[in-house]
Amino acid sequence: MDHIAIDLGGRESQVCVRSADGQIKEERRVKTEELAAYLAKRPSGRVVMETCAQSFGLADAALAQGHQVRVVAATLVRSLGVGARRTKTDRRDAQVLSEVSCRIDLPSVHIPSTTSRQRKSMCGMRDVLVRTRTSLINSLRGWLRTQGQRLKIGSVKCFAERVRALYADQELPAYVERQLETLKLLMTQTEAADRELAELAKSDPVCRRLMTVPGVGPVTAVRFVAALDDVRRFAKAHAVESYLGLVPGEDSSSERKRRTSITKAGPSALRWTLVQAAWAARRCRRTDPMLLWAREVEKRRGRRVAILALARKLAGILFALWRDGSVYASERGASVMTA
Repeated sequence: MDHIAIDLGGRESQVCVRSADGQIKEERRVKTEELAAYLAKRPSGRVVMETCAQSFGLADAALAQGHQVRVVAATLVRSLGVGARRTKTDRRDAQVLSEVSCRIDLPSVHIPSTTSRQRKSMCGMRDVLVRTRTSLINSLRGWLRTQGQRLKIGSVKCFAERVRALYADQELPAYVERQLETLKLLMTQTEAADRELAELAKSDPVCRRLMTVPGVGPVTAVRFVAALDDVRRFAKAHAVESYLGLVPGEDSSSERKRRTSITKAGPSALRWTLVQAAWAARRCRRTDPMLLWAREVEKRRGRRVAILALARKLAGILFALWRDGSVYASERGASVMTA
């Protein structure tokens, strides 16, 4: 079996092919857009590449053509020798990956499904709209403060209307008017993205079950399903919590034992969303047994620690509901608390 290492680039990629005994059979530059066609012409082998924007799409093409695929985590390649002795070129990187692949079966990250990648892109692009909207609103608020004005608290959706109402008797500067018009367009597009996400969550049976949990809405449900992709990847809820970076870290050596804050490993966007879901549940479902448990944690450790603990519990509950095909039942939490 040949070992085909590819150092992916934006326009061109470096390919290094070795035989099973480690001898280099071919080295060449290939246009990145032509890699799928190049692999189709080769007999089945093991394709090795580093994680990057193009890696999963190429992995799909290689798998469809009968190749084995190893997508190596970018955090691992340096320990394999990539960039050793402060010398890093595309050719050397491809040579190192192919040489290591001949010696060991390199670990591969999970290759997400096409559906998972599409949902991640949908959520990510919605986030860009929301961040841009927030940036525009903050810019306008800053301008208002320079004019000695301050808007009362109100809905984001009617922010532009409230600014215009404040200056109803005078003309706004052109540079302010431009931002208000842009904000209006952004509001329309953000609402369309929210509706699209809500419809997707409503049509997906897994997402519908996850949204029975307090604080969990369409954004959290879709992000959770997209991040885990396949619930069978995880043996238990603690594995999911660790994957999402919601478990305490440790920095111990010899006799020194030190626990740190959460590891923050895994998808940061989903972790942030789970924390926001925990805040929402705390505000809206105060009497739920899960929230009563979080209140007890808050008394001992403070609000922020309690919210992180609740986010971790939410991750475990969502995993269990997906795995078991069930919906949230607060009675189970009540029975545990009274036992």
